[in-house]
Amino acid sequence: MPDFITITGARENNLKDVALRIPKGRLTVFTGVSGSGKSSIVFDTIAVESQRQLNETFTWFVRNRLPKYERPHAEALEDLSPAIVVDQRPIGGHSRSTVGTMTDIYSVIRVLFSRHGTPSAGPATAYSFNDPSGMCPECDGLGRTVRPDWDRILDPNRSLADGAVRFPPFAAGTWQGQAYTNSAELDPYKPVRRFTAAERKFLMHGRPGSKVTVNGTGGTWTTEYEGLATRFERLYLKRDLSAMSQKTRDLVREFLAEGTCPVCDGARLNAAALATRINGMNIAECARMQVSDLIPALKDIADPVAGPIARAAVSALERIDAIGLGYLSLDRETSTLSGGEGQRLKTVRHLGSSLTGMTYIFDEPSVGLHPRDVGRLGDLLLRLRDKGNTVLVVEHDRDVIALADHVVDMGPAAGAGGGEVVFEGTPGELAGAGTVTGRCLGRRTSIKKDVRTADGGLWVKGADRHNLRDVTVEFPSGVLTVVTGVAGSGKSTLVAVFTDTHADAVVVDQSSIGISGRSTPATYLGIMDTVRKIFARETGAEPGFFSFNSTGACGTCEGRGIICTDLAFMDPVTTTCHDCEGRRFKDEVLRLTVDGNSIADVLGMTADQALEFFQDAGVRRRLRALRDVGLTYLTLGQPLSTLSGGERQRIKLATRLHKEPDGRRNKNGTGAVYVLDEPTTGLHMSDVDGLLGLLDRLVDTGNTVVVVEHNLDVVAHADWIIDLGPDGGRDGGRVIFEGTPQQLRKTHGSFTAEHLRRATA
Repeated sequence: MPDFITITGARENNLKDVALRIPKGRLTVFTGVSGSGKSSIVFDTIAVESQRQLNETFTWFVRNRLPKYERPHAEALEDLSPAIVVDQRPIGGHSRSTVGTMTDIYSVIRVLFSRHGTPSAGPATAYSFNDPSGMCPECDGLGRTVRPDWDRILDPNRSLADGAVRFPPFAAGTWQGQAYTNSAELDPYKPVRRFTAAERKFLMHGRPGSKVTVNGTGGTWTTEYEGLATRFERLYLKRDLSAMSQKTRDLVREFLAEGTCPVCDGARLNAAALATRINGMNIAECARMQVSDLIPALKDIADPVAGPIARAAVSALERIDAIGLGYLSLDRETSTLSGGEGQRLKTVRHLGSSLTGMTYIFDEPSVGLHPRDVGRLGDLLLRLRDKGNTVLVVEHDRDVIALADHVVDMGPAAGAGGGEVVFEGTPGELAGAGTVTGRCLGRRTSIKKDVRTADGGLWVKGADRHNLRDVTVEFPSGVLTVVTGVAGSGKSTLVAVFTDTHADAVVVDQSSIGISGRSTPATYLGIMDTVRKIFARETGAEPGFFSFNSTGACGTCEGRGIICTDLAFMDPVTTTCHDCEGRRFKDEVLRLTVDGNSIADVLGMTADQALEFFQDAGVRRRLRALRDVGLTYLTLGQPLSTLSGGERQRIKLATRLHKEPDGRRNKNGTGAVYVLDEPTTGLHMSDVDGLLGLLDRLVDTGNTVVVVEHNLDVVAHADWIIDLGPDGGRDGGRVIFEGTPQQLRKTHGSFTAEHLRRATA
């Protein structure tokens, strides 16, 4: 068997004819600064070609229904094995997706109840909240109901003519509101609280055959009377809100009340499913238990038929517990999981596989993990390797790099300055190398000694959301505060309560940015409108003429700069547009210039070059935000779809920074409050230095910065630390430390303190 995956002449994205031999059956970590080309090698080259060739083994009929991959730009890729990709994309999911359904463990437990539970409700589908035969008829398997909040919609102290209906689309004066003020059966000037029971019933639900006359722009007409409750439910509860405009969704949500389903009490299932029990528990009670508690409960099942089913569920549950997620429950919605929790759940799905000789590819699996949990992740990666697989990991974390059998360091810089292999070898050899990564590995984390003094405090009092236990804590203002703790300890929940309490805070979360082939740094930062106006003013043309999404677009490629050819059953082919040569605009647009530069020339400028070109204050402020987050090498017209995870995280941060000028005072007079959720996600160790400098500048200009973070460099740099724990789930939810980094280092009983001592030893 070949001992290496061999790459020759790789040119995907910014790669510069990369040649590489990757050892098989080993754990190889790819590192380097953000944008250096790591993902271009691992994902856009190796993973894509492996999946493309695997698809070629299927029939044409099957291949036409599989995702299509374009052949990567490389001279040769040899000795590949089938690739399984675990990327950074959030698992997300809607309200019907839970930890149990995502991991398929709930399916096993449904079979267990259908075979062993008494009295039986029927086959396995009878225990599914996503199937009509098992779901609660009241909430359709969601576990909660959404109802109109009539206390907000209707003011009983007012008359219909005087604004009793407070829902704007139905208010007095609107054509829909006339249905109530013009009805002959209702007194529009009598307060609603004085309506008789019959009048109230008519107002809310109407009566068959009742008519009402309304006036509109098209004249006067008579229509069927529709009760207030009936109309609201028809228009807003029995339709998909997601299909409505954001403005309408936001408006409707203000007048809705969400609560636990009164029929199933949040269990999602119908009465027959909930009546079935095993050892005194129904299936909903099993799903509500922590994984660590459910394991022994299922181990007690010794029935010859049910025993093997229970053991299969226990085996899967034990894998979840082994990676530190034993505090989760199977009924936990996947949309509520943190990035680190989701990443580990995606990983654990592959541990039960007996396949060998595979290539497992991970994109920064340590994202969102506390240093204690990174060790557990490392054990997972080594177990996959030891089963005879090749494991490729794109990673910045020191502890993960230290586990590698082989390290490939990309660089020397980002963007056009990267795309080269600058080091290959062992982690020990990398620490002594002169690359950016090597220098970062060779240095120690330093504890901040001279901390800032708070100028006030912002409080959270009595927080009891999720696993928080009546937490009252002060967030000092005018300083950098880091909220830390192991996964599941309650960090994100506490900060969510904080932002709810202090609604004027500027929040930068982990949500992904919207990307497409037409979105660019210029469009995402919101400077393209100004740029088009500048060109229109200087050339006399219409602003739309300078948009590749409008009248200025090249007619051949429709402003994309490339032409994608679908070859039916064969792999697609992408070529540069021969008419505009990838510049996206018509020739007549490109002939119009400002200071000798066409609109395409401007979009080809880096942020640094654009700062010298533009004089507009608004554009310069946005471009300086790019500089502040270390993205000056990006061109204004680069598609966001080509950016790495770290670059996307930083460009999102830049968009928030330019919208809130430094020193803006909030209602408490304490300066702007910035809340950042794990801002080091996707950042190289050297990029973290730049982030810390940015956070310092925010604080030094009079702002308060709160960061949810595990990165020990950030923890050690804080002015104040709030550590939650001591563990996750029900064993967390308490503030176990408040103080400075120096004080935390001397504390015992905290996993964060333990790892901080190791990092600074």
